[in-house]
Amino acid sequence: MRKVDPVRHGEKRREILEAAGRCFVRDGFRGASIAAICAEARISPGHLYHYFSSKEAIVAAMAEIRLEEAAARFGQLAEGSSVLEAFLAQLDRLNSRRHGAVQPLLLEMLSEAGRDPAMAKVVQDTSRAGRALLAEVLRKGQARGEIDTSLDPEMAAALLMSLMDGAKAMSIRAPDLDGKAAVELLKMMIGRFLAPGGQAAEDRPHT
Repeated sequence: MRKVDPVRHGEKRREILEAAGRCFVRDGFRGASIAAICAEARISPGHLYHYFSSKEAIVAAMAEIRLEEAAARFGQLAEGSSVLEAFLAQLDRLNSRRHGAVQPLLLEMLSEAGRDPAMAKVVQDTSRAGRALLAEVLRKGQARGEIDTSLDPEMAAALLMSLMDGAKAMSIRAPDLDGKAAVELLKMMIGRFLAPGGQAAEDRPHT
């Protein structure tokens, strides 16, 4: 039996995920067929199934990578700034061109989860992992005195994720509004919610 080169295997896996991501953004989750993904990745269906068993498995892998990237970003930012500042910095990504391109896709996947049990499991598993990551970040901030200690980290994390999911829909609901200004207002709202005493850092009097 031929040995699998782990480096090459990982590279091909990333290539497939990138190709699938382009298809999902272009055609939507339901509209992107396995055949289209294979054509984009320039591989056969049999080759693709060697790496992923289904479209849902592809989405799960993409979500796992996003969580790993988020964990790394939080870790790096929190080392040089407060936990609250690190979290608020991540909200700027809501207005980035790259992130904005996938917002309709994220909403479509949430809708698909209401119809497809397999997609529902992917969404729920991903949300659970993301909530755990965010709750741990909040606990770290509470230990440093940077986050309101009266907040339950798990519940606060769940509410913040729901708030950010809702914010992603604004570009569809109200495309005429200034996205950058909306993100700044969202940062102020969340900052006041998380900060000790409900007062955002930028609102506090400087001594």
